[in-house]
Amino acid sequence: MIAIVGLLIGAIIGLVLEPEVPAALQPYLPIAVVAALDALFGGLRALLDGTFDDRVFIVSFLSNVVVAAVIVFLGDQLGVGTQLSTAVVVVLGIRIFSNAAAIRRHLFRA
Repeated sequence: MIAIVGLLIGAIIGLVLEPEVPAALQPYLPIAVVAALDALFGGLRALLDGTFDDRVFIVSFLSNVVVAAVIVFLGDQLGVGTQLSTAVVVVLGIRIFSNAAAIRRHLFRA
């Protein structure tokens, strides 16, 4: 619950302050957001399943963002950053929709 409140507070602060993202980090921001959403939906699913562990959530959140950023960085270094960014978004998108479907089944019994 603390993580969700922190996420909401962070989103509100970001909307109010409108921070500038340095040009060097701009390719990584969308990937980091998608990785964070994957961890958030996974945490919500675990919470509804009764298996939520805050340590696992934090490690999952941080490792998702770091691994996704490293993959995009390596892709940039190899000259195939766009393709690897797309691959990361597709894989994480599949996980997000899978978790969303499990959440929907849990909430609506459908």
